[in-house]
Amino acid sequence: MIQKTNAARLLDAAGIQYTLVPYEVDEEHLEASHVAQQLGEDLDRVFKTLVLRGDRTGPFVCVIPGSLEVDLKTAARISGNKSCEMLHVKELLPLTGYIRGGCSPIGMKKPFPTFIHESALLYDSIFVSAGMRGLQLCLKPQDLINFTEAHLYPI
Repeated sequence: MIQKTNAARLLDAAGIQYTLVPYEVDEEHLEASHVAQQLGEDLDRVFKTLVLRGDRTGPFVCVIPGSLEVDLKTAARISGNKSCEMLHVKELLPLTGYIRGGCSPIGMKKPFPTFIHESALLYDSIFVSAGMRGLQLCLKPQDLINFTEAHLYPI
């Protein structure tokens, strides 16, 4: 039996359909390419959740395809910042409640402005972390956008 995460319980409460998809974790390879390979899925359909800190707004979240790297200039511009940087890994757990390799855009300790790469809408469903290493959520991109009140941008 797959353990339900807080993110899954929040989706249940909102009546949003999803599937929990387990995969084998390799502590040496936490990147999206490993997850996509384990799932047998296209890397562009496996989205990674990145937490950044803007110079004006503070923390915000970018959800981008596993094949891309975040463009900090674009991320700063779309989030209303002059500059931004990736949140340091040691700040991730206290701020979001999640660890590297298991950070979900759903169910962080508090809601942060969220920006989802527009390519998500190319797919009937996408994968994002379920909030722990070794477990992904597969859900409709529009459901994720609506639930997280995200903005769509070409990040």
